[in-house]
Parts: sequence; structure tokens; C-alpha cells
Amino acid sequence: MFDNQRPLGVNLRHGGEGLLDQISREIEDDGYYSQNYANDGQRFVAWYLRRVLLLSPIEARQFITDGANDKQIDAVYVDDDNQRILIVQGKFIQAKQVDSEPLREVLGAWMRLRDLASLEQDANDRLKERLEAVRQALDDGYEIDFELLTTGVLTPAAQADLTNFNDELAASDFPASLELVDSDVIRTRLIDAEGKELPVLNHTLSLDAGRAMLTEVQGTRSVIAAVSLQECVKFPGVNDGRLFRKNVRQFLGPSNKVNRGLRQTINSDRIRDFFFYHNGITALCSKFDLSDDRRTLKLSDLSVVNGCQSLATIHSASQRVRTVPENEAYVLFRFYEIPQRDLADRISVFTNSQSAVKPRDLRSNDRVMLGLKRAFEARYPDGFFITQRGSERPADKNAERTVDCAELAKALMAWQCQRPNAAHNERRLFDEHYKTLFQPDYDPASILALKTWLSGIDKSWANLPLNDALKAGRSYIRLHLLYAVSALIAQASGQGDKVPVPAATLAMAQTAANEVLFTGANCLNGALDQALRDAQASGKVFSPQNWFKSRASVQSENLVVGTTIDTMRMLSGGQEAVEKLKIAPADFELRWSAE
Repeated sequence: MFDNQRPLGVNLRHGGEGLLDQISREIEDDGYYSQNYANDGQRFVAWYLRRVLLLSPIEARQFITDGANDKQIDAVYVDDDNQRILIVQGKFIQAKQVDSEPLREVLGAWMRLRDLASLEQDANDRLKERLEAVRQALDDGYEIDFELLTTGVLTPAAQADLTNFNDELAASDFPASLELVDSDVIRTRLIDAEGKELPVLNHTLSLDAGRAMLTEVQGTRSVIAAVSLQECVKFPGVNDGRLFRKNVRQFLGPSNKVNRGLRQTINSDRIRDFFFYHNGITALCSKFDLSDDRRTLKLSDLSVVNGCQSLATIHSASQRVRTVPENEAYVLFRFYEIPQRDLADRISVFTNSQSAVKPRDLRSNDRVMLGLKRAFEARYPDGFFITQRGSERPADKNAERTVDCAELAKALMAWQCQRPNAAHNERRLFDEHYKTLFQPDYDPASILALKTWLSGIDKSWANLPLNDALKAGRSYIRLHLLYAVSALIAQASGQGDKVPVPAATLAMAQTAANEVLFTGANCLNGALDQALRDAQASGKVFSPQNWFKSRASVQSENLVVGTTIDTMRMLSGGQEAVEKLKIAPADFELRWSAE
């Protein structure tokens, strides 16, 4: 529960002065905080969710659980994109130092989460709803990350407890991670968030003059250096994954076996031997500038292609890293100046060949995948079909005709298989459903149509008349909306048991997307309202996030779509609107099975 002993506008004398002034000013200037949150503690966490984690105002309000019977859980964010459960406890305090009490509260919340049924019995209504989403996420194998958000500094005893608690959490049969998010971490993450839309990452690294070497091999310049762990925690783009955009995979989580071992070394007295235990990190840049004294390395368009797990783990243990005397713990870095894209891609693949990669990565060079890419780019010369994770659209290609195979897989599951509830599990899409979804003769025009509908959803998202609970689940709801579009077209055309061929809807997507999406959004609202009434009638806790992950959501949406079309036909001018949704009976096919 929040500690509200001091208002946000009062400075704390421990290095966070400028940051706290900024937070106070932004909260005071934005009426959203005063209108939606009862105290400064809640506003502080809401600010963090919005400005640092980049959640929408609706999502932030949906995920905050603070209040009576919050069970030391102030916010719960089930992040479907990264398959993790983030649990935040906020401590905006008067004292300069933070003792172990907040850490023990987090540990207590972790212990209560082991028995969700018991926790739900005396939790407040907001927390009960979030716990239902947590239950489903745990069943789906999501990681649990706790964050202690504070404007204070841990006492030495609390720092020791943080290390011990993390070891206990990682070694448990109910693994989790606990990260201290203090003023320094908030500042670093805020910089990351504010620069998220930038196309490249630039960074200046401090080096030890005697531990850096400049060399050139086959015309390619490189710097080989021992970089201190303190410098590693300063790299931008770690928390949001931008630093690893050319890597074949992102962070696998703190409970991953290898990452647990890395963290154990960092937290032990063997941290000074980290350099000898580690194989090294590979980073690419389009250009670097090593100062004459070899103490400064300026990097342009920086990307780490091997070492994501290590850097992310070092960042998660930043509190421990800061306690190590400077120049005592290092890791080997190889910085390559690679302006050529093809060479950079090969380096990324080969430097990661020692570890297993995700199903999507294994399919990137599959014969069918490459065949779809060739067919799409032959039909649309200005188009670009992305098969490799981290690939970026060339400057001469049309953004509206750039298709990512992962987005295509989700769209195919939502439209062709009519299962938007199952469209977000990338592992299953590229594993057990791969042959169903990626068919070698699939029409490039249908690929473009699905891309166009999704682009229309993204562009009009802010203006769609969606219920707040639906807007908070954007990653899933955009796919449910895509399904609703297909169902509306089928019902209007008298083909309710079939699926429209996407290519036949391309013109509609290009000229009348807003009108169709508006109707689809109202259908989703109606289905959600009915599901909520059903849950209340049966005395059950209703979780919108769990509902749109279930088959029940598809069934209720389909019923509402049918009713909507019938109602439209009876309204003045409605029949004309229905006619605009029609396509020829020959442009329908059976649903693809993906059970």
C-alpha cells in the first residue's frame, strides 16, 4: 500500500531532485491524474505506467489496484506481448533511505500469489479482476516480475535482503524476480521511453585506456574491450528491447536457467571473475569513434546481436553492480563497425548459433516462408515481407505494403481460422499451427488485405468507440476486431458459416475501413457487456482479459454480429450500409481448422 507522508512536490535530497520536480510538474499539469486517482501515491504509480512503461491512460487506470485490501499489490499488468506478469508496489516516502519493510511486503505478496483462491477471498474488486487475468497468464507460462517503485534509497541491510530475496524467488518452484526501481532506474527508463520512436540508438561509452584495442580485419574496423559492469547498466534500450532489435531473440526472463546462473555470479563474491566466466558480448554499429586516449567510444546505430541475456540480467541486478568497486568487474565486448546490412544479419545469426532460438526464428528460412516472401514482393515490387525478427523496412519500400510474418500469423489465426482468442501465442503459431497458417499458395492480395485491415485498426484505434476494458487489452482486441470485420462481411453476405477471402475485401479495407471498424467495435462492446451480465448473474468474478482469451468471446461476438446485421436491415438507411459489406458468394471459403 502506498505511503503518502510527503506530497509529490517536495524534493528529496538524494540525487532524484530534478526527476521528482519533473514528475510533480507533469502530474500537476495533467488533469488525468487528479481526476482518476485519489492520492499522490496512486498518481506516482500511474505516472510510471504511462510515462515509463508507455501504457495508455485507460490501461493505467485499469491496472492499478491500490486501495483498501490491495494486499500490498498496487498495480498488476499482464503483458501479453512479452508474456510476463508485472506486479508493482509503489513507495513514495519521506525518509531518504528505505529499509527492508517494503521488500518484505513484496515477498508477502509473492507468497499470497501462490494461493490465488485464498488471495481473492478478501481482495478488493479491482485486484480480484486482475487476479483472474493472472491465473490465466500463469497457466500460459508467463513469467512473474515484481518491481518495487520508490523515490528512496535502500539501506545496506535492505540491499542485502534484496539479493537474498531474489535468490529465494529464482530458486523457488514458483519462480519470480524482484527489481528495485529507484530514482536512478526511473531516470534511465524514462530516457529510453522518450527515445523509443527514434530509428537508431547512439551511445557514448567510457573505457579503461589499457583495456581497449582497435583493430581491422578484412576492411572491417572493430574495438575489443573489457567493459566494466557499471558501464553496462548505462546502455540505452535494454528495458524495451530496442538495443537487441537485430538479435534473433529477446530477454528470456530471470528464471531462465542460464540467466539464473549469471545472476548468481553477479550476486556473489565471484563477480570479480565475471570476465573469465563469460564468452563476451557482440555489438554492431554503423560507425564508431574511439578517442585518441582510448577512454571514450562513441557508437552510432548501436545494436547488441549476442549478449541480450547477459546485459538484461546485469541491468536487473544493477543495484548489486553499483556496490562493486569501480574497475573490478568486467565483461568482454566486441564492437564491429558494420554499415553493410547483409554482413550484420549474418553476424547476428552466427553469433547466436550456440543457443536454441524461438520457433519463429527457425521458420525464417523455411521454404514455404521464403516462397510467400518471393510471391508477395513479386506481386508488389514496392512491398517488403519480413521473415527475420529484427529486420527493418528498406527506405525504398512502402510502409503500407510491409508485412511482418508474425503479424501475418496472428491475422491468419483471427481471420482464416476464426480464432482471435488464440492469435497471440507466437510460439504455437509458428510451431503446431505453422503448416495450417502458412500455405504455399496463399494469395499475396489476401496478405495485403489483412495488413491493410490491421493498419486501419491501428490508425483509427484512438477514435474507435471501444469499452475501456477492451481498449486496455489492445494486443488481443485488435485481432478480435479483425475477426469481427470478417464476421460482419460474412453475415451481411448471407454466408455466416463461411469465411470471406481477404483479397475480396481489399478495396473495402482501402476505402471504407473506418465505417466497418466502427460497427465492429460496437459488436465487441455488446459481446463484452453480455459476458459481464452473465458473470454477475452467476456470482463469478469477471476478468475481461481472460474473457477475450477464451473461445466464449468468439461465440458471443458472433451472436452479436448476427443481431447487429439484422438490426441494421430494419433501420432507415441500414440496408444500404449492409449492402456495402457484401461480397460475392464465390469469395467465401471454409474456416481453416486450428484446434
